[in-house]
Amino acid sequence: MKYTAYIKGGQVPNGTVTVSGAKNSATRLLAASLISDGEVVLKNFPVELVDAKHKMNFIKNTGGDVQIDLDKEFVSINSNSLSDKSLEHYNYPIRTTYLLVPGLIKKTGSAKIPYPGGCKIGNRGYDLHIMVWEKLGAIVTEKDDYIEVNVKNGFVANEINFPITTIGGTETALICGSIAKGTTVIKNAYISPEVEDLINFLISMGVEINVVGNSYIEVIGKHYHSGTNYHVMPDRIEALTWLVYGILSKGNITIKDVPFHTMEIPLKHLNEAGIDFFANKKDIYVSKNCLTNGIIQPFELATGTHPGVISDMQPFYVLLGLYADGKSRIYDYRYPERVKYCQELAKIYQNAIKWSRGMIETKNSKVDSEDFIEVESTDLRGSMALVIAALLRKGKTKINNVEMALRGYNNLQNKLKSLGIKIIVEES
Repeated sequence: MKYTAYIKGGQVPNGTVTVSGAKNSATRLLAASLISDGEVVLKNFPVELVDAKHKMNFIKNTGGDVQIDLDKEFVSINSNSLSDKSLEHYNYPIRTTYLLVPGLIKKTGSAKIPYPGGCKIGNRGYDLHIMVWEKLGAIVTEKDDYIEVNVKNGFVANEINFPITTIGGTETALICGSIAKGTTVIKNAYISPEVEDLINFLISMGVEINVVGNSYIEVIGKHYHSGTNYHVMPDRIEALTWLVYGILSKGNITIKDVPFHTMEIPLKHLNEAGIDFFANKKDIYVSKNCLTNGIIQPFELATGTHPGVISDMQPFYVLLGLYADGKSRIYDYRYPERVKYCQELAKIYQNAIKWSRGMIETKNSKVDSEDFIEVESTDLRGSMALVIAALLRKGKTKINNVEMALRGYNNLQNKLKSLGIKIIVEES
């Protein structure tokens, strides 16, 4: 379903916003819960997240039971009735469909999953997931509408050595290894905070996992996996989004449940740009007084792996650069194609942004036009950057395909409303 946002600029935020459970953790835990032999309750779950809703619908349509509490923000999952039946269609816009395989394999011996969907920010194949399944003894067939994975007598442990660091591949290997017979060794793993959350979740179900350094994992598979109650970690990307919006809007925002331990380097970059926010152990308060000498200092940074600035954070540093006192440069070598949204951002910040593959250069832009501007969302984080840019300018903005932002930000309209900000979202 497609949506269009209509935004009147010049609104100044004032109030409190609470960071939701991390999208990049919650949707993984939801899939991993399918290997449990009991009930799984996921607390602090972003229940309004579009990505999560699609995955929950797939689980329901394959026989699982999913109950949602919107007020308390938790979901309960019982997957003991999962089926390998063929569905009427496999048109589910879920990027991490491959994580649904282990639960279906454990319960039925066969998995039919949609092809991975999601943001088009460059080539994001699924060959490494196929490698994991085949290493553990599966037969993989790519059909017209879905991928089919079959295992006669369950996964058998093996050594998995990734040719490149991969979060998705690491997640697949972790969950599949949890149901495999024997000890699965994962080399060249990518252990991000969200992967750590997945590891802790699997351990809470009784899986034995040993981690050495930040790239070597041993998973001792189990036949039985207990039910569990688990609290999803707060979303570090959402926390940074609200922080940047508060700084640029010169409003007064209290951001609650900030995962500081996952954001040390990203926050350090803000400090070095002349931003001195107020914080305690869990919250950040942002106001116009956060700018040390009243301006944002220009900067250069390169995205990379955790604990650095990850690629998903890149658009928000680009926004900061557009308000800095001089030229700033942001490099993205991991996802160099993540520049398409810049063309849309340039409609708002004219002659202030240049980009090429893997590099974006900004300069200070006086956004004083009150003209009506129409822009297109190109990816999830880029779409949210457009929403913020539209709120910061004086005129009215129409953002097409804003559902991309809704995919990644739980209860976005109500959170903006809590800050005194109104946007209109209509079905296209």
